[in-house]
Amino acid sequence: MATGQLFSRTTQALFYNYKQLPIQRMLDFDFLCGRETPSVAGIINPGAEGFQKLFFGQEEIAIPVHSTIEAASAAHPTADVFINFASYRSAAASSNLALKQPTIRVVAIIAEGVPESDTKELIAYARSNNKVVIGPATVGGIQAGAFKIGDTAGTIDNIIQCKLYRPGSVGFVSKSGGMSNELYNTIARVTDGIYEGIAIGGDVFPGSTLSDHVLRFNNIPQIKMIVVLGELGGRDEYSLVEALKAGKISKPVCAWVSGTCARLFKSEVQFGHAGAKSGGEMESAQAKNQALMDAGAVVPTSYEAFEASIKETFAKLADEGKISPVKEITPPQIPEDLNTAIKSGKVRAPTHIISTISDDRGEEPCYAGVPMSSIVEKGMGVGDVISLLWFKRSLPRYCTQFIEICIMLCADHGPCVSGAHNTIVTARAGKDLVSSLVSGLLTIGPRFGGAVDDAARYFKDAYDRKLTPYEFVESMKKKGIRVPGIGHRIKRGDNRDKRVELLQLFARTNFPSTKYMEYAVEVETYTLSKANNLVMNVDGAIGTLFMDLLAGSGMFTKQEIDEIVSIGYLNGLFVLARSIGLIGHTFDQKRLKQPLYRHPWEDVLYTK
Repeated sequence: MATGQLFSRTTQALFYNYKQLPIQRMLDFDFLCGRETPSVAGIINPGAEGFQKLFFGQEEIAIPVHSTIEAASAAHPTADVFINFASYRSAAASSNLALKQPTIRVVAIIAEGVPESDTKELIAYARSNNKVVIGPATVGGIQAGAFKIGDTAGTIDNIIQCKLYRPGSVGFVSKSGGMSNELYNTIARVTDGIYEGIAIGGDVFPGSTLSDHVLRFNNIPQIKMIVVLGELGGRDEYSLVEALKAGKISKPVCAWVSGTCARLFKSEVQFGHAGAKSGGEMESAQAKNQALMDAGAVVPTSYEAFEASIKETFAKLADEGKISPVKEITPPQIPEDLNTAIKSGKVRAPTHIISTISDDRGEEPCYAGVPMSSIVEKGMGVGDVISLLWFKRSLPRYCTQFIEICIMLCADHGPCVSGAHNTIVTARAGKDLVSSLVSGLLTIGPRFGGAVDDAARYFKDAYDRKLTPYEFVESMKKKGIRVPGIGHRIKRGDNRDKRVELLQLFARTNFPSTKYMEYAVEVETYTLSKANNLVMNVDGAIGTLFMDLLAGSGMFTKQEIDEIVSIGYLNGLFVLARSIGLIGHTFDQKRLKQPLYRHPWEDVLYTK
C-alpha cells in the first residue's frame, strides 16, 4: 500500500467503459481547478477505437479511445490511475489486467457486487506489488484542487459549495460515497476544507481499508487533521484503533461509526452496503465508537454532534498555529452545456432541421400526427403511409389505392431497361445491395422513368390554357421539346401498354374527374396520326392521372398542386416503385451467383 499522496495536479487516468457524464465531470473539475491538462488521458472501450469529443472548459477536445487496456497503457505511459466503470461481472478481470500494467498505480472499481473471491485476489496482488485498489462499490476519491475520480463529490455546484476546487487541511476517509458528499459539505463549513477524500467502498472486502488511508494521511504534510466515517459491520475500524494505540498516527482524528440505530431492531439488520450488516457485539457501531474513543480519537455522542467535534478540533489546531489560513480564490465559471441552458430557460438556440412529416419524441412514432399504432390498427397500407409522409394528410381510399397500383405497375419492367441493366452489372461486379440499387436509380431522368413530373406539368398547362391537341403538340415541336408521356420504344397504337390501360380503367371507375387524362388521350389520338409508336406511355398516364387525383380530391389548392409537381413528387413515385424491382434484380443476380459482366465485342461498333 502506498504511504503518501495518491494524486496531484498532473495526475492522469485511463477511463474503462465509456460513460459521458462522469468523464465530463472530471474535465469540468480540472477546469475549475485551473489544471493545464485534462485528467482523462484515454478511454478504453473494448472492441472500439477512435475519439470521443468532450469539453475542457470552453474548448472541445478529442480524447483517444482504445480497444484494449494494454494499448491504452502503452499509448499513455504517464496515466497511472485506472478508473473502472465495468459491470460487476467483468470488473474483476479488467481490474486485474490493469494492475498488471507497469504504468498503473491506482485502480478504482466503481461496481458493487464484485465476487468476494475475485476481490480478495485483487487485494493480494495489489498489496504484493505496492499498488492501491479503491473499491469495489466506491464513488472514488478526490484531491481538492488537483484530481477527482468519476462522479466523486457530485455536481459542480456541490464541489464549489464544498470548496473542493482548492486544497484545505483535512484528510477524510469513509466507506460510503453518498455520505462522503455530506461530510465534504460539513467539513467545508467548519474548517478550511478537504485536502484529500477517499470513499473505500461498501463491499465486505474493500481493496483498501480506512486505516490504510489514515496512515497515508498521517504522512502528508499538508493534512493537519483526519476525519473518519465508518459504519457498523466488519472489523475494519479496529485496525485504525490498533494504529492509534501503537502511536502510528500523530495527527488528530475525528471519527464516527454510523449505524447506532441497529440496536433498536430485534433481529440482524442489513443496511445499504453489503458490509453494513449488524453482526456480533464487536461489529456494532457502539462498540467501534467506544474503541476509537478509548484509543484517542475524538468521537462525538451522536452523528448530529459530529460537525461540532470537527469544528472544535480544527479551531484548536488553528489556535496552536498548526494551520495557516488558506487563501480563498474565486473559481472560474464552468461554461454551461447548451442543452442544460435551454432546459433552464437561460438561452434560446435555433434548430438545425425542420420536420413536419414525422415525430419520434413521444411513446411511439407519428406520421403526420397519426400514431404508428393507429396506422396498424386501422389497417392502413403503403399508399396511406405515402399520403401521410408525402402529402401530410390522409387521402381518400381511392387515392391511396391508385398510389399502390402505380407502385405495383412500375416496380419493374424487365432486365433490359437501363436502370435494371446498371443494377445487374453492378451486382455481378460483387458490389453490395445499396451500391447496386443506386447505380440503377442514377439512370432515372428525362429519358428513363423521369418524365412523370414533366408529363403532369405540360399536360396540365396545356389543358388549363385550353390548347387543342394540335396546338399543344405543334407548339412543343416548335420549341424542340418532345411531348413527355408520349412515345414508346416497343408499344404501338395497336399494341397498347397494358399498364396504361389498367390505370385508365381504375381512374374512370373511381376518380371524381379524369379531365387531364382524357385530354392526354385526345393528344395521343393526334400523335398516333403522325407515328404508330407515339402512344401514351406509363409516365404520361401516371402524370395526368395524378393531376386528376390532386384536383378532383378537393384536398389541395392550386398552389399546392403546382408545388407538388415542381418539387418532383411524381418522379418520386417512380423512384420508390422501381427500387423494388432493382432490389429484386440485385438479389436475383447474387442468388444465381452470376460472374462479372463483360459486354460482348460483337455488340459494339468500333469506328474511328
